[in-house]
Amino acid sequence: MKKIISVRDVREMVRNGQDMKNLPADAILTPSARDLLFELETNGTAKTIADKNNSDSPVENGRLAPPSRPLNSKSPRSELEAFFNSPYAHSLKEQICDMGSRLWQRAYVDGNGGNMVIRVGEDIAICTPTLVSKGFLKPEDMCLVDFEGNQLCGVKKRTSEILMHLQIMQKQPKAIATCHCHPPDATGFAIAGVVPPTCLAPEYEVFVSAALAPYRTPGTPEMGRLVAELADKHNTILMANHGVVTWSHNGIEEAYWRMEIIEAYCRSMLVAQQLGRTSNTFTPSQMQDLLKIKQSLGYPDPRYGIKECELCDNAEWRPEVAGNGDTTAKTAAAFDLDAEATVKAITNQILAQMKLAE
Repeated sequence: MKKIISVRDVREMVRNGQDMKNLPADAILTPSARDLLFELETNGTAKTIADKNNSDSPVENGRLAPPSRPLNSKSPRSELEAFFNSPYAHSLKEQICDMGSRLWQRAYVDGNGGNMVIRVGEDIAICTPTLVSKGFLKPEDMCLVDFEGNQLCGVKKRTSEILMHLQIMQKQPKAIATCHCHPPDATGFAIAGVVPPTCLAPEYEVFVSAALAPYRTPGTPEMGRLVAELADKHNTILMANHGVVTWSHNGIEEAYWRMEIIEAYCRSMLVAQQLGRTSNTFTPSQMQDLLKIKQSLGYPDPRYGIKECELCDNAEWRPEVAGNGDTTAKTAAAFDLDAEATVKAITNQILAQMKLAE
């Protein structure tokens, strides 16, 4: 079977100092991997990147370690520049590029939409640039900003929606990475103003806590404020008529994972609706078990400690969603009663009109 090589594979080979000329002759390269290889060969940057990543930088848990001396926006310009061009910062930039490629390949971003940010100091962060497709990001495209949105380093201009990410990080100190994009099904829920129902799938319940922020013009402080206000108890926020933003206390990949989870979940909810059957929710004890797992992982959820009967509030979900048990018969019975009452009322109206006609 022919080996398929992605852009991520190419970057990993470069980090390990492998010679790109030694790729299998029958290997199939994805378009983005082919573009990256052409760029590396043209610019002669493969060795430079490998040298940077194989330098004597300290390593923690298999990853390059951050600088021992914490930086902030008041640090000397020379130190900020040195950090921004360090192997550690380069590794974070590559992570953003990898996530951008995944977003683009899954069609979670269109045009130059979407943006990502990683906190790297007390009040500084590395972010994506504006007007660049997330599927074709390069480490040298990244920007360093302070928490006021001022750009400190980088050639390209920082994302226009940076304030929202920074306001999330200010409101939620645990947030070290944020991801914003436009996954179609989840964005459809956001456009309809509907928060996905709960108590239906374990992955969604454990890894995601979703809420809906009202629409404001993208990039404005008001939009950022409304989103950030929800970040205390939710790690996934639907932005009305716009898209989705997620945050993580572990890293940018986890923030990206939440996009995959909420998008798959929203798609599943739409399929369940089309089947025309009542969806059965978890029992209170089943939900409590999932919430215990979620709390042990350090993920936020406003339902910790509330009464069991309040765990599954799906009032905003339009299609029928019922609890565990033989609910299909109950729903059918309720429908029959409503239909009978309607028929009776119409019959009475017709009889009354016939009497008047006599």
